[in-house]
Amino acid sequence: MRIERLVTMANDIATYFTTEPDHAAAVISVRDHLKRFWDPAMRRQIKDHLVQGGDGLMPLAKEAIAELEVPPADAA
Repeated sequence: MRIERLVTMANDIATYFTTEPDHAAAVISVRDHLKRFWDPAMRRQIKDHLVQGGDGLMPLAKEAIAELEVPPADAA
């Protein structure tokens, strides 16, 4: 999938959770959403994008993705 689309999707999820008054809970909620609903290839791609600087990602999305564990490519 195009990284621009993944960035948009991650930011949309982060935007939804910005209403959470507890910042740590918001980070966990975004991370858990990505873990539950994104396939491993999408999670690897967005994590790689973050490692390369994370251009376009909102701060909340960056924090959540930083905490996201992704399986190695050969485990998918």
